[in-house]
Amino acid sequence: MGLFDRVEKSIEGAVNGVFARAFKGDVQPVEIAARLQRELDAEAKLLSRDKRLVPNSFVVGLSPRDYERLVPYARTLNAEIVPELRDHASERRYVFNGPIVIDYERDDTLPTGRFTVTSSAAATVEARQPQPPRAHAPEGQRPYQQQSPYQNPVGLQPQRRSPLVLEVNGVRHPLTPPGLLIGRGSEADLRINDPGVSRKHAMIHVQGQGPHMVIHIEDLGSTNGITVNGTKCREATLGDGSRLEIGTTRMLIHSPAGA
Repeated sequence: MGLFDRVEKSIEGAVNGVFARAFKGDVQPVEIAARLQRELDAEAKLLSRDKRLVPNSFVVGLSPRDYERLVPYARTLNAEIVPELRDHASERRYVFNGPIVIDYERDDTLPTGRFTVTSSAAATVEARQPQPPRAHAPEGQRPYQQQSPYQNPVGLQPQRRSPLVLEVNGVRHPLTPPGLLIGRGSEADLRINDPGVSRKHAMIHVQGQGPHMVIHIEDLGSTNGITVNGTKCREATLGDGSRLEIGTTRMLIHSPAGA
C-alpha cells in the first residue's frame, strides 16, 4: 500500500469521515499528503552515496474557501501526515535537517480546489500561525502589508533595548564592527557545518553603533548564494528582523528582549 492509500485511510479513521463530507468538491487532505510526498522526491539533494537531504518545512497555500474548511483540522491532519512522511523518507533513505513543520496560508489568488506547496530544508523551524490573505491593491498603489514583530522595513529603526545579534541555531553572535565572515572553512569567524555552505560564503559588514549602525551582507561568490527575507540575492542591507538563509541554515538578526 502506497503513501496515498495509507494516509487516506489514516485520515478517514482519525476524523470519522468528516474530511470527506466537508471537502467534497474542494481540496482533499489526501491530495495535500500526496503532494508533500512528491515534494520530498522532487527536492531531494544528494548528501552522500546513499543519503539525500529533503525539505522539512512546508507551506501550503489554499484558496479562501479551502482555507476556512481545512485550517480547523490542521492539527489532526498534520498529526497523520508527518509520520507517513517520515516512513516514506526512511524507505528512500532521505534525511531531514530538522523537525517536520507544515503550515497553511490563505491565498486569495487561488481558485477553490487548487493549492500550492513551497518547501525548504531548515535546521531550525518555528511553527507559524495561519497567515492572513494576500492583499490586492488598486493599480498603481502598494498593498498594505501587516507587519510582524520580526519584519521591519529597512531604514526604519525601532527602539531597541539591546544591541543587535545574529542568532543561529539558538546561539547569539553579537554584531559589532567591522563584521564577521560566514563560512564552512577554518578562516571563518562564524563556522557553519552545513554541506550547502561554502568555505568563504558571505561577509556581514557592520558600521557604526547604536541607532546609527548599518549592517550589510555580501555574497563572496558562494555556490548556493544567500537568501534574505525569502529573496535570493547577492547583497542586501539588513536590519532588526532580517531573516537569512545560507545553505540549509536559517539565521535571524534581532535585538534579544531583556538582554
